Amino acid sequence: MTEQQLQHLIQSEDLRYTIIDSVYIDNAPKGIVVDQTPRPGEKVKKNRNIFFTINAWGEEQIVVPNLTDYSLRNAQEILESYGLKVGELIYIPSEYTNLVLGQHHDGKPIEPGTLLRKGATIDLLVGRGLSNETTAVPNLMGMKLEEAKKIAQSVYLNLGAIVYADTIETAIDSLNAFVWRQNPPTAKGYVLNLGASIDVWLSTDFALHPDTIEAREAEMEQPLNEEETDKESDAYEDEFF
Repeated sequence: MTEQQLQHLIQSEDLRYTIIDSVYIDNAPKGIVVDQTPRPGEKVKKNRNIFFTINAWGEEQIVVPNLTDYSLRNAQEILESYGLKVGELIYIPSEYTNLVLGQHHDGKPIEPGTLLRKGATIDLLVGRGLSNETTAVPNLMGMKLEEAKKIAQSVYLNLGAIVYADTIETAIDSLNAFVWRQNPPTAKGYVLNLGASIDVWLSTDFALHPDTIEAREAEMEQPLNEEETDKESDAYEDEFF
């Protein structure tokens, strides 16, 4: 829905709206609504202000900062403050662990001061150190893609294959999709070398969400617990009465 269509709809429903942010999504039409608060389907009072995020009309240009010789954590914070994203972490032999030794874009070195569109990704060449360090596999289940990527990178890992369910058809679906499966899993205590990858599967089907599965399993266990309590009560009565 475009802003013009949005304005007509909001006015017809006796509501107000404010566009609070814009993002740039390559494969989405310019100017369409990509997110809103309150969520669709929620009941609100008349004259309520609805907040929207739209897909930007143009590409904002960002000056690429110099990240060399910064720690990986500092480099990630700098990129985020510039409106850029960390792409792949490429670990290379070095006596310095987690020190940024170079920066690439689209597989090629990129010089500080180069202009890139806001939201572009920068791959970081990072020192591995002199030993084969490992890190525990984090639990990414239930997270949206960007959150999962940040968590993986916080322990010096990458996301590998990203598999979208067939039900994910629109840009909004992609934004709302969550991780319902990952490989390697986290439950078995897997560890990976720094810079290794975790494959994730995304869906919008909340029947697959970890919270839903946990609640369903709890419901299935409840009758069993009650039955066991009844048996214990009967045994107590048989023994003392």
